[in-house]
Amino acid sequence: MSKLSKLPSPLTILFLVIIIAAIATWIMPAGEYNTLSYNQGAFTVTNAMGDKTVPCTQHTLDSLKIMIKLDKFKSGDIFKPVAIPGTYHRLKSNGQGLEAIFIAPIQGLLDGSDIIFFLLFIGGFIMVFQQTGAMEKSVAWLSHRMKGQEAWLIITLTFFFTFCGSAEGMAEEGLAFYPILVPLYLAAGYDLLVPVAVIFAGTSVGNLSSFCNPFSTIIASNAAGINWTDGLYERLAIFVVTTIITIWYIVRYAQKVKKDPTASLVYRFDGAVKSPFDEFEHTEDKNTVLGAKNTLLLFLFLATIGIMIYGFVANWSMQAVTAVFLASAMLIAFITRMKESLFIERFVEGAKSLLSVAMMIGVARGITIIMSDGHITGTILYYSAALIGKMPMMLFIVVLLLLFMVFTLVIASSSGMAVLTMPIFGSLAVIVGVPGREIVNAYLFGMGIMGLITPVGLVLPSLAIVNVSIKTWWRFIWPLIAMLVVVSAVFLMVGTRI
Repeated sequence: MSKLSKLPSPLTILFLVIIIAAIATWIMPAGEYNTLSYNQGAFTVTNAMGDKTVPCTQHTLDSLKIMIKLDKFKSGDIFKPVAIPGTYHRLKSNGQGLEAIFIAPIQGLLDGSDIIFFLLFIGGFIMVFQQTGAMEKSVAWLSHRMKGQEAWLIITLTFFFTFCGSAEGMAEEGLAFYPILVPLYLAAGYDLLVPVAVIFAGTSVGNLSSFCNPFSTIIASNAAGINWTDGLYERLAIFVVTTIITIWYIVRYAQKVKKDPTASLVYRFDGAVKSPFDEFEHTEDKNTVLGAKNTLLLFLFLATIGIMIYGFVANWSMQAVTAVFLASAMLIAFITRMKESLFIERFVEGAKSLLSVAMMIGVARGITIIMSDGHITGTILYYSAALIGKMPMMLFIVVLLLLFMVFTLVIASSSGMAVLTMPIFGSLAVIVGVPGREIVNAYLFGMGIMGLITPVGLVLPSLAIVNVSIKTWWRFIWPLIAMLVVVSAVFLMVGTRI
């Protein structure tokens, strides 16, 4: 592999995208939509002239052509400013210069501090757990028990991640699983791409269907003025289809690598990459047993992950979920009678191991900040709406899917995307005759597909954890993306006819 064929590091790629976004703010016209926000029983309309309080009534929503019920605001289901249809207006150009380019990543780190600390504390917890030796024993035991049935490790765990992604929007939580699954899959004879595919592709494909995801489906449905259960059966059906396709695709690749290690895309493009979790490697031991102590520690590890998932489903604060990992790390140290100095040393070392990953998440937010400050996000939405507004129904929904895929390249937040786009495209859907549920589904499918590669998402942090290049990932994932696009388009076109 020649040095010239290597792509820049993930952080460099993100910074280059920030520069491109800044250049776009000088080229594209600036503009934005007025927004409506709810706070303490009052509506506020925000435009270029400032804020204006308007009556908090259903009549106000109807007059603004916002197809959302008043109680959705009062219950907290809609908690972000909603774009008001038909209010796009041009603004004075606000091109982002050199100063903004360097401030954006720092602002992104500040804005994403809750997720960043969440990841750092996960790193600390995992390193403390690793110090006990229970991780190595667990991997050895499970690897021995699954001997000859390694494909089921892929099938069952991929289903688990797609289900969690679809049911509760699992994303960042998946990063906690790499330390135990990477050595497990390597011990099974697979390469470093397999755990990334199982965890990251699994959660991304799950988010594609999102049959009851409160952070995307419910918010988007409310913003589009429909009940979130409208379209549920279609999302359940595509969950089954896309999960089967994803599992088949990963198993097919994994079995090929197991049969011939030189067929590994990691080996072909990255060379002999060292596992970032070498300390978890083990030698084969037919008499491997966990023992009572290791069983208890493994239970605590899995219970911590389970509480984390429950916390996100129950809408705990990010601080509360993060505190779970600190408490669990301290409990593990107490059970194993770990010295205080060693506990602090390992916890800090673990946090440090995920620092580059956390920085990528923060820097990626800088891209959205540049576009927002340059007032071009609304412009992109406005011209996109104008492009598809007079299209035939079937073409409209397919092009809308593609547009949501493009939007996902610059807008990482699913809830932010929903409240920004749903009122606009929901209004267009009424004119074109497309059911509102298909607008929501196009949004879900588009974000789920492009979530697999968008630089503002988790792809670069996920690859950084396992030392795999973005080039290798692109080569692996594009056939799956092509299949998902076709399946999604077919579902949407059929859905418009039902």
